[in-house]
Amino acid sequence: MASLLSPPLNLPLNKANDVNIRALATKPLSKRDLFFGKARNVQFPAMKTKISAEADVLDKDSAEAVNDKDDFGLVGMHHVGILCENLERSLHFYQNILGLPINEARPHDKLPYRGAWLWVGAEMIHLMELPNPDPLTGRPEHGGRDRHACLAIRDVSKLKDILDKAGIPYTLSRSGRPAIFTRDPDANALEFTQVD
Repeated sequence: MASLLSPPLNLPLNKANDVNIRALATKPLSKRDLFFGKARNVQFPAMKTKISAEADVLDKDSAEAVNDKDDFGLVGMHHVGILCENLERSLHFYQNILGLPINEARPHDKLPYRGAWLWVGAEMIHLMELPNPDPLTGRPEHGGRDRHACLAIRDVSKLKDILDKAGIPYTLSRSGRPAIFTRDPDANALEFTQVD
């Protein structure tokens, strides 16, 4: 089931992002980068530049406004923190339904609460067992209208079958694109969008 999640993607980039990615591809990784997993599955040189109406959202003036003194080196998402009321119940969902493996290298016993780190490609989800401040009821039926994390997958239809077999409710993207929205046991909304 872990195969449902895609490795780092070769997505279309706009001109400004292409310049930043090419600069990152030539920058050596620091010890901090290696510690935080940024060296896992690094594929910057393999990225292909494609310019499309969807990808080229910056106008030329804003693209030229980017300069090195203001660039603090944003390279991607490291992890998303998700609160859960019961760690075992959440681990059952994230490991057994979604197939996410635990990152054994991340500290789970050094914090003043229980938790676990789960791999999603080269990034992670950090489950934290804390009182959940979000209500379980009264949330939008469609997770796309709520706070959510979006995970890239290869096949929405396969995930749909898995959720159906597990009896987990979901909604499909309202725009017609291949995406599915569901909630974890604590009503945290998750989007799974299909990418090529």
